[in-house]
Amino acid sequence: MRATAVAAIGVGATAAVVVAALVQAGGDSSPIGTAALSASVPAEYRSLVEEAGNSCPEVSPNLLAALLQQESGFNPKASSPVGAQGIAQFMPSTWESHGIDANDDGKRDVWDPEDAIPSSGKYLCTIAKEVDDVPGDKRSNMLAAYNAGSGAVKKYGGVPPYKETQNYVQTISAAADKQPSGGKSATTEQAAIALRAAEQKLGTPYSWGGGNAAGASTGICCSPNGSTGTGTVGFDCSGLALYAYAKAGISLPRTAAQQYAASKPVQPGEMRPGDLVFYGATAGSIHHVGIFVGDGWIINAPRPGTEVRYDPMDMMSDLFAVARPIPSTNKEI
Repeated sequence: MRATAVAAIGVGATAAVVVAALVQAGGDSSPIGTAALSASVPAEYRSLVEEAGNSCPEVSPNLLAALLQQESGFNPKASSPVGAQGIAQFMPSTWESHGIDANDDGKRDVWDPEDAIPSSGKYLCTIAKEVDDVPGDKRSNMLAAYNAGSGAVKKYGGVPPYKETQNYVQTISAAADKQPSGGKSATTEQAAIALRAAEQKLGTPYSWGGGNAAGASTGICCSPNGSTGTGTVGFDCSGLALYAYAKAGISLPRTAAQQYAASKPVQPGEMRPGDLVFYGATAGSIHHVGIFVGDGWIINAPRPGTEVRYDPMDMMSDLFAVARPIPSTNKEI
């Protein structure tokens, strides 16, 4: 499993501590595109839930997180009186048919979250297809099938009239749809829209001062090292962030430091794709911003002579904080 530091950091922490706390080890792999996860998940399972939660269109990371919370409270040693086992509470017969060796260690282990969580996502996709032609809400039918079996859902033409199953479906659906705590920062959907908007600009040239709510634009003169964007249509780092969040209906100020001031800092265990990653020695000296993709990567417009691209979060030594934009009436300045 990828190692993730779970240290709580404060604003102004040293760059070394911030990097250790925030950057997930991504190895040599490319960044993984994931749907946004805003549900509360233990840090050691977040990557597993994010990846398994994107197994098929019918499943989302938040839905899978809500299911695991309901099944076991994220306890990998959980067992039930009827014989269900592990973090995803597979019955032995179901595990025999649908459990996978997701971590490639040579065995399918229902007690190992690295096998059980991906198996849960895959199984949800399987039963979603099995009950696809059943009338009613498709997500409710899928969850009911996970709890009571696909046969019961087909027999009753929807969620079976079992009180346990009905409560199960209602509880998980409500948890999956719950907005991030506080309700003031960007929602999961807005963050996902912003990230997609930025990814659509991959390959766009860097332009100092370039980019606004409408898209790429001619930049200005001049950067601290003398670079000019007057002849280039493109984005600088904050211009890309401004544009991406404008697509999500959120207005951000123009500079990276101003964008940090207009955002709410988040702790390492609460990071989700779409959050903004800031670099600088202090809040007042923030000089760069990127958009968190997941698995220790950001998308950003790095510097003159480059283009919008993916980079590891530790691309600079002064990683300062990660923060989530707060919707406001701020206008571009």
